[in-house]
Amino acid sequence: METDINVKYLIANKQDKLWGITVTTVGYQQIVPHAIYPPKNHPVRYLFSSHKGRTLGEYILLFIANGRGAFSSGKQKKIQLATGSMLLLFPGEWHNYEPDPSVGWDEYWIGFRGDTMDALVQNAFFSKQKKVFNVGPSLEMIQLFRMAISVAVEQKAGFQQILGGITNLLLGMTHSLDKSRYFDQSQPMRLINKAKFIMSENFYTNIAMEEIAGRICMSYSSFRRNFKQYTGLSPHQYLQEIRIQKSKELLAATDLTCQEIAYKTGYESPVHFSIIFKKKTGLTPVKYREYCHGSGAYTFDCLEIAEE
Repeated sequence: METDINVKYLIANKQDKLWGITVTTVGYQQIVPHAIYPPKNHPVRYLFSSHKGRTLGEYILLFIANGRGAFSSGKQKKIQLATGSMLLLFPGEWHNYEPDPSVGWDEYWIGFRGDTMDALVQNAFFSKQKKVFNVGPSLEMIQLFRMAISVAVEQKAGFQQILGGITNLLLGMTHSLDKSRYFDQSQPMRLINKAKFIMSENFYTNIAMEEIAGRICMSYSSFRRNFKQYTGLSPHQYLQEIRIQKSKELLAATDLTCQEIAYKTGYESPVHFSIIFKKKTGLTPVKYREYCHGSGAYTFDCLEIAEE
């Protein structure tokens, strides 16, 4: 691959913007040791001094594929960057970054804006308090950036929608890999995975969460806290989701009665099963079965899981 590829000033029309994410720039630079940074061919619109920093009008994802350096911003004191670091730069906020002169680095970036990203920030998936993500050395990330560069260079019909999808995937992977690497380094993650296995093997019983916590040698308060942090659900909510998914399978693929399914999936009574099922899916078990068998013109959505 070339050492410098800058695809800048990408155009987005009104319809493109309705997609939720539009891309403004995408590129790659290889900064060799002791080279001037940013290089002279850096896009003028994004030019900055490594001593003074800069402020941009869009979001930027910048991936350090190789090398090391440093980053700072209005809300982030100077922090070291290494291979596998992903920066998320926010519009309107001063920032500064540069490679270690003795090592240099390879950087990929994509600039974007849109309502979808604004919503992710508003819903706390991303925050100005955390701009550096440890996604690790990732060939998948590099391949996605290279795909984005290729799409931006060709600019075929609908290219903004493809770039928006790639950006969404980069954001999702950044969020997931950073979270996974945090948990991979901790003993609680392994215990939570063990707890999830216990639930999947015992969902049809009246197994108590306190019993599961005991089986993984963790206090219930720590178990519930770690489980929620790792999965986004409380242990009870997670077990309910397993039961609901299993009951959906049985309703769609068997002739078992609702009473039989209720007991096979761990509910204390058919009435309790029907109430929970409708709360989660918007349909009673009978209506769900009719829908799956094509005998009813029903529509439904999976409702959000209520907090305990």
